[in-house]
Amino acid sequence: MRKIGNSEGVIIPKEILDQLGLGAGDSLELSLKDGGLLMHPTDADFARQMEHAQRFMDQYKVALKKLAE
Repeated sequence: MRKIGNSEGVIIPKEILDQLGLGAGDSLELSLKDGGLLMHPTDADFARQMEHAQRFMDQYKVALKKLAE
């Protein structure tokens, strides 16, 4: 762990980054499991699509609720 500004950072060995196809500027999704930390590469296209879907659902919440009935 290293101090980076007001945060802490984790150093990931190059061999692991190469295996995952990750590099500087890429994003990781973090989750907790069994007292440990899981890291997965973030799919930027999927995240963007989900953001658009959420906006659509927020905008048409009433209509979608009626359709579900």
